[in-house]
Formats: sequence, C-alpha cells, structure tokens
Amino acid sequence: MDAAMMETSLSIPMPPAVGNSSNALSSGNCRGRSDGLLSTMEDSTDVTHGCGNASDSEEDRCSDSDFGTSKLGTKEYWEDAYQRELETFKDIGDVGEIWFGEESMSRVLRWMDKAKIPENAAILDIGTGNGTFLVELAKSGYKNLTGIDYSPASVELARNVLQAEDVNDVTVKEMDFLNCQGELKGFDVCIDKGTFDAISLNPDNTKEGKKLYLEALKVALKDKGFFAITSCNWTKEQLLERFSEGFEFVQELPTPSFQFGGKTGNSVAAVIFKRVH
Repeated sequence: MDAAMMETSLSIPMPPAVGNSSNALSSGNCRGRSDGLLSTMEDSTDVTHGCGNASDSEEDRCSDSDFGTSKLGTKEYWEDAYQRELETFKDIGDVGEIWFGEESMSRVLRWMDKAKIPENAAILDIGTGNGTFLVELAKSGYKNLTGIDYSPASVELARNVLQAEDVNDVTVKEMDFLNCQGELKGFDVCIDKGTFDAISLNPDNTKEGKKLYLEALKVALKDKGFFAITSCNWTKEQLLERFSEGFEFVQELPTPSFQFGGKTGNSVAAVIFKRVH
C-alpha cells in the first residue's frame, strides 16, 4: 500500500478554480521517484478534500464525511501499481518510488536516533510497499524489522529489493493490517507513511476501516511503544483526535511549509504517538 509520494500536497482549503488538486492522493501530484524525479499517479477525480493543515479553529476541523472515496483506497489499485513496479524492477533494477519522498524516511530516522530507539527494537513498517524504508532502517543499524503489505506484488517487490541491497534477516509478510487477527504483537515502533491515508479513501466502509486500523495498532504496539505516522490527508489536529484513545502525543516532526491566502500550512503532517493503557 505504501507506493510513493512527494511532499507537494496543498492541504489547506483551496479556491474553487483549484478543485481537487488540493488532495495529494486524488491529484497524483505527490509521487516522487527514488532518484528525485517527479512522477504522476493516475488521476482519480472522485475524491474531494476540504481539510487544511492551517486550521485556525475547532470549526475548521474535518469530519470523516469530508473525504470522498477513491480507487486509490482499493487493494486492486495497489496490486496493479506494484505489479508494474515489480516488472520494472526485474527489467531494469529500478526500485520504484518512495512514499512522500526520501526526506520522509530521513525525518523518522532522525527522530529514532534522537529518541535513542535501540537497534534491537521490534519495528513494524505498516504498508511496506517496495520495502525501501526497511532497507534504510537496516542500513541505520536496526536489526529486528518486519514489513507487511496486503498486496502480493508489493511483498514480492520488497523481497527482491531487500535481496538486491544485500539486506538479510528482514521479515516481509503478505498481510492485511485491518484483518491480522491479533497476529502482530509486541512491537516497540510502528511506522505508517500513507497507509492510513489510503484506508481513509477506501470506498468500502471507510469508517469501519479506520476503526479496525486503530484496534490493530493498539494490539501491535507494546505499552509505551511508539507510533510514527506521516499523512498528507490528515492534519496534526485531526490525527491527535483520531488517535486520542490509547495513545498520547509525543511530538510533531517538522515538515515543509508554505503560505496561501494569508495562512501558513504544511504539505504533510508527521506525528509521533506513544501507546498508553
């Protein structure tokens, strides 16, 4: 599920002439190749997005109903996308794309270093995509790594990428996080870069999907374990509200900002939570 995105999403309310281009997942303007070149997702015009990272009041917050549905929230979309990337990797060795760009990984890795996350910490990459973040985690010295994705093509691609990078002893599983039946437990750190975004766009009962995500996350994390989430659809305030039950806010990681209409906003939100009982 973790296909690639650059941090170029405008997520403050936009004038009517701009329309759906304010939504990173609907417009496709957020994908970034691992070599830094910009690429474009297939447009999905059935998504609407009225949320803003520059919200000034409680009234500006968005409810679940403010998100339309999109094929970008479906398993079929991601299986097709990763099948193409898998074929490309086998042909020319291109690992594909990195969700939110390379800086999104560096940002979390810097936080992990400052937080003194031990090298033997059990770390779960939720929606691992091409497995590139697992490679970077391993190169940073972390030794107990697991990546999951519900796309079989993603899992095969991630395994191929890890092998090509000579990264061993990393577990990659084909698994739907929403239906893992408690199989995922005991993690010190869980990382999400865009998976919760995609779940929020699923045409099939998105409200239930978000609820299942929260419950699965509670089970997966140890008490006082950390959850690092990067999102281009949800603001910091909305994430704080969404993960208020069973989690406490630790810090917001700095992300690119911009000004529009006299307001300052962020292209993405990156937030750290701690699991509490």
